[in-house]
Amino acid sequence: MTPEVRRKADEIAHTEKNNRGRYWIETQAGEAELTYQVGDKGDLIVINSTFVPIDARGGGVALALVKRAIADAMAAGRKVDPVCPYVDRLFDRHPEWRAWRAA
Repeated sequence: MTPEVRRKADEIAHTEKNNRGRYWIETQAGEAELTYQVGDKGDLIVINSTFVPIDARGGGVALALVKRAIADAMAAGRKVDPVCPYVDRLFDRHPEWRAWRAA
């Protein structure tokens, strides 16, 4: 993780309630977010979407959101179903995450 992405990861807020979760961070262009749902048994998160304002794209914000969500899922022993196309592509690029991908 680059220093810039690491700094962003430290600024990411998180909330989870009623089997729905959200990570977000303020950028100069507005709020960026990643949303997910928790599976019925609590051992899975389904990442539905990521959003970064246009003027904040390309700076590693979305990557920082995803890395934080994956790290938290791993720490909680949860698998990840990357429904969001961006997150799905990242799973292909990060073989170290394969064991955490829901089948």
